[in-house]
Amino acid sequence: MRSIWKGSIAFGLVNVPVKVYSATEQHDIRFHQVHAKDGGRIKYDRICQECGKSVQFADIDKAYDSPDGERVILTDDDFDKLPAAEKHEIPVLEFVPTEQIDPILYDKSYFLEPDSASPKAYVLLRETLEETERTALVHFTLRQKTRLAALRVRDDVLVIQTLLWPDEVRAAEFPSLEDAPSARPQEVKMATSLVESMSSEFDPTEYTDDYQTELRKLIDETLANGGEKVIHTETEKDDDGEDAEVVDLVAALQRSVEAAGKNAKSGSATSAPAKKAPAKKAAAKKAPAKKAAAKKASAKSADSKADEAKGA
Repeated sequence: MRSIWKGSIAFGLVNVPVKVYSATEQHDIRFHQVHAKDGGRIKYDRICQECGKSVQFADIDKAYDSPDGERVILTDDDFDKLPAAEKHEIPVLEFVPTEQIDPILYDKSYFLEPDSASPKAYVLLRETLEETERTALVHFTLRQKTRLAALRVRDDVLVIQTLLWPDEVRAAEFPSLEDAPSARPQEVKMATSLVESMSSEFDPTEYTDDYQTELRKLIDETLANGGEKVIHTETEKDDDGEDAEVVDLVAALQRSVEAAGKNAKSGSATSAPAKKAPAKKAAAKKAPAKKAAAKKASAKSADSKADEAKGA
């Protein structure tokens, strides 16, 4: 695996140098769009609806169309002014009981590897989380976006799972459930019996993606048989820093505890990275939007990935 991020976890006065890796990967087969007549790849061009010219990445900004019909255009300089957590630090905000985190909030998962000559601080944090049966809430900044995340242990490895913000989870309000009749005791008893007869220990290796398996089989058979569905084309091509200095963990932890005690007595909260804030109006340029509003200009990185998937 290749690391996608390097930095450190700020655990009180202890820094835990880590490398971050994507914990999951997609095995779905990806397709390109082609011309049905000759099998040629379909390419897309970014055309400005105002001037009709092709636009390069360097000339693309992001815009927001307000409900009142006004378009706010923001540049990279505008986004750089927004508050964000330290890009190469994962600050621990607090430790909470693991069972209090609703699984619906979990988003993407990342493995953390020690990035130091001595993994002592890494092991200390891991064993502390296991001993206390708690999960650390942290701020994690990746690709210029700061997320709330859960830091926990999985198979002796620290794992970060980004969390959705509370307002990103929809409220499940279904009128049809308000007047729904309760199940009768006999029905609950029979259903419970059925559940018990089908109960077992969860083993994810027992389940397979039959659709992808059959799709791969179909592709392999088509390649083996050849014919008009197979076209020969040229294949398109779709640093370690110095180890951090080992700290005196006992002394650092003692100072952290003392600092936390002083803050508790004085009633002051531990400082945490600032929350997201809207862009300053002075930094934005406004332009009238057409009635048939153009699609929002997406981020350059996301746009390029989309183009690769679609056949750019």
